[in-house]
Amino acid sequence: MHRVHTRLDLNLLVALDALLEECSVTRAAERLGITEPAMSRTLGRIRRAVGDPVLVRAGHAMQPTPHAVAVRAEVHALVQRARAVLAPAAGPVWETLERTFTVVANDAVVTSVGDHLVSRLEARAPGVTVRFLAQLAGEGSRLREGVTDLEIGVLRSTAPEIRTEHLGRDRHVLAMRADNPLAEGELTVERIAAARHLQTSRHGRTGHPLDDALAETGHRRRVSATAPTYAATLLLLMGSRSFVSVIPWLHHRRTVETLGLTVRELPFALPPVNLSQAWHPRDDADPAHRWLRAQVREAVGTVLGPRDAQTSGSARSSAGRGPGADSVSR
Repeated sequence: MHRVHTRLDLNLLVALDALLEECSVTRAAERLGITEPAMSRTLGRIRRAVGDPVLVRAGHAMQPTPHAVAVRAEVHALVQRARAVLAPAAGPVWETLERTFTVVANDAVVTSVGDHLVSRLEARAPGVTVRFLAQLAGEGSRLREGVTDLEIGVLRSTAPEIRTEHLGRDRHVLAMRADNPLAEGELTVERIAAARHLQTSRHGRTGHPLDDALAETGHRRRVSATAPTYAATLLLLMGSRSFVSVIPWLHHRRTVETLGLTVRELPFALPPVNLSQAWHPRDDADPAHRWLRAQVREAVGTVLGPRDAQTSGSARSSAGRGPGADSVSR
């Protein structure tokens, strides 16, 4: 019975393949780019490993033994398979790629970026399906466990190993109906503080960077109602001429224009809304995932515009027109 080898050297298979193809120590050495003495030593190791001479002298040439002839095709196939396994992954053919990506995003991102992303995927990879899921606490664990592929949004904190990429930024504006008293006249801090505010928060929270800005001038606002999504907030604005709401402008520009709402530039600066995407490092080099991230990058750029121009420009006080704080629905 042959002894079981606990330390398998795959380099011996490569050398054996070359020896059986060339039937010459000299040519096999040249083929692998090593010296002839080194190949002779390797042949000795192969002979000891298989318990067979493998190649024997026949005049001025060398001939394979019956055992070598019997395993030659299998050895060659194994080497080719090993090379294929260790070769860089080939990029997928997008037109025939069939894969489902699960993307976490809040309603602001889905309604503003989602259609641009879906249309890009449909045009380039019609077999790809994208599933949008609502954001939950602890998204890092879902990325880590492979439940989700990507998160897009305002990422305040992530697990240490999670990769992130900044995509762009948005700014805040004050949204209201066209017949709201704040739609006309000078928009002062006092008028903003005295208004009835509608707050977007999926958890019903009323805090917002706006409160910090008002507090610096000694003012406080009143939050009269909260809504779980920006879509609900904008529809609620349509129902009351007294409500106002601070929203990310570029995320909701199309919806604001469709509903005929008015937006006005705030008379003070708020921190920008920084949009990023996050993924687990196991997907760093996956060609399809890298391609997905590139499509997200392009889709976000369509909405937010060039990065160096995302914080410029002013809102105009007219219906459906207008112009950032990390304010997403919290």
